[in-house]
Amino acid sequence: MAAEPTIRALFATPLYTAHIDAPALLTALAHSIRTLAVDDPAGRRWCRDNGYRGYTSYASLDDLPQRDPDFAALKKHLDRHAMAFARAAQMELGGTKPRLDSLWVNLLKPGGMHSGHIHPHSSISGTFYVEVPDGAGGLRLEDPRLPLMMAAPVRREDAPEENRPFVTLHPQPGTLLLWESWLRHEVLPGKGERLSISFNYSQTGFIPRG
Repeated sequence: MAAEPTIRALFATPLYTAHIDAPALLTALAHSIRTLAVDDPAGRRWCRDNGYRGYTSYASLDDLPQRDPDFAALKKHLDRHAMAFARAAQMELGGTKPRLDSLWVNLLKPGGMHSGHIHPHSSISGTFYVEVPDGAGGLRLEDPRLPLMMAAPVRREDAPEENRPFVTLHPQPGTLLLWESWLRHEVLPGKGERLSISFNYSQTGFIPRG
């Protein structure tokens, strides 16, 4: 008798979710983000020139953990979780640890959004959420197979997450999300002022695929 057909799920897209339970740190980081939004003219100019609705330090400041002890404290949390994610994803690190390559803050005004993108030249990327008001825009993750432009039928509305072309997350303050940097994602428009901190871990120490 012939064996029954089977279906296996291959090529997983890992998403790491954690909660950093540090209310005092959240308060301090929120204050720092709003202070930077006032005191960083280069960042404000970049936001104005690029139509960014709010403020980001993405193009202006690259030393926040050295500049501010609250960001240094956050880095310790991020380093620990990045290592946990790398292990869970079974990345071959060659005896080293993931290295924080860049970190920047985001203050999105009501209606602000960030179109779909990836983070080239990085291995692990993520976002830590500081303030998320009611109605804030979610983080939408895209199935990495979509750019192949195959004639795949749309998925049913009750399809599980692993079969959907998009999955939208609604993090809360203190939520930490990590993913591999090739995963395309976007921030949807929403209500309120949303504060977050994004970052990349570089390929330094990783064994290249090949």
